[in-house]
Amino acid sequence: MRGEPDFATPQHITDTAHDALRAGRTRYPDNRGERALRQAIATKLEATNGVRYDHGTEVLVTTGATLGIQAALMALINEGDEVLLPDPVYDAYASPIRLAGGVIRPIPSVIRDRRFSVTAAAIESAIGPRARVLILNTPWNPVGTVFGATELRDIMDLVVARGLTLISDEIYEAITFDDAVHVSPASVSAAAREHTVIVNSLSKTYAMTGWRVGYCAAPAAVIDAMFLVLQQTSRGPATFVQDAAAAALSGSQACVEAMRAEYASRRRAVIDALDSIARVRVLPPEGGFFAMIDIRETSVPSDHARRLLLEEHGVAVVHGSAYGTGGEGTLRVSFGSGGETLSRGLERLATGLRRL
Repeated sequence: MRGEPDFATPQHITDTAHDALRAGRTRYPDNRGERALRQAIATKLEATNGVRYDHGTEVLVTTGATLGIQAALMALINEGDEVLLPDPVYDAYASPIRLAGGVIRPIPSVIRDRRFSVTAAAIESAIGPRARVLILNTPWNPVGTVFGATELRDIMDLVVARGLTLISDEIYEAITFDDAVHVSPASVSAAAREHTVIVNSLSKTYAMTGWRVGYCAAPAAVIDAMFLVLQQTSRGPATFVQDAAAAALSGSQACVEAMRAEYASRRRAVIDALDSIARVRVLPPEGGFFAMIDIRETSVPSDHARRLLLEEHGVAVVHGSAYGTGGEGTLRVSFGSGGETLSRGLERLATGLRRL
């Protein structure tokens, strides 16, 4: 059920943290993030995402991506401003929007060719008079869509034209499948970069969920405003954690490739186990480690289906309507865990879905 990798943090990363602890790296960090980590982030963004940021003024280290999203919202919106949010989408966005005084404007999505999509036209229709921010997640949690370059260019042209700011949550960027390739919205044009706040963390890419280290990149004025917010809530991750994060970004990425290959195998197992069940269809995820199961043909409400699966078959999934009305008729299945856990879960899930 959970969005947590079951892999151990790679050894070279934990070794770096151990060495940093022994070297006394336990004092207050630079509140913007240790220089070595900010340099590693800037290097990574240019090499991997094709977008250049100054490590001194345009990069901010945060205690996980969650705090980065909250800091961005607090910096960008005022009481009553509208935040555009695809429907369905990761449920934890709603609370920080409301804490910042924002009003959520849902963007309806459609399922077409076994894929959730949201278009620039749908976004434009949702724009109200006080719209300020669009949050986009690619790969998209929970539905697994990876926005292509053409889709993003259309969306970013609209963002720029309407004077919006995009908060781009890219936490699943390293986990993509088949021909899908992650594209950072900030990279599609110079104007797009000026209207984007990239939010990311090391949690999924390097199996570092408990380390609580993330980062943001944006134009200097936005980063300055976010920094003022961040100072009231966090002094930043521990210095030895930041050293480990720099090692993760700068070191060999073989561990990332190995995890991606394992996720691809698990994804295939989910599709093979569930896609032949009558009136049930797997929407093959293009990225992330969740698969949406389309049960609309069963006419069983998704929350009712979730309860039956839990109470009668002992398997936990999330009902799609938990992520917005657009998710009704679907179930989110996590393959963050593999091995025997996934095998037993899929067996129980298949049995339960057949009974629907």
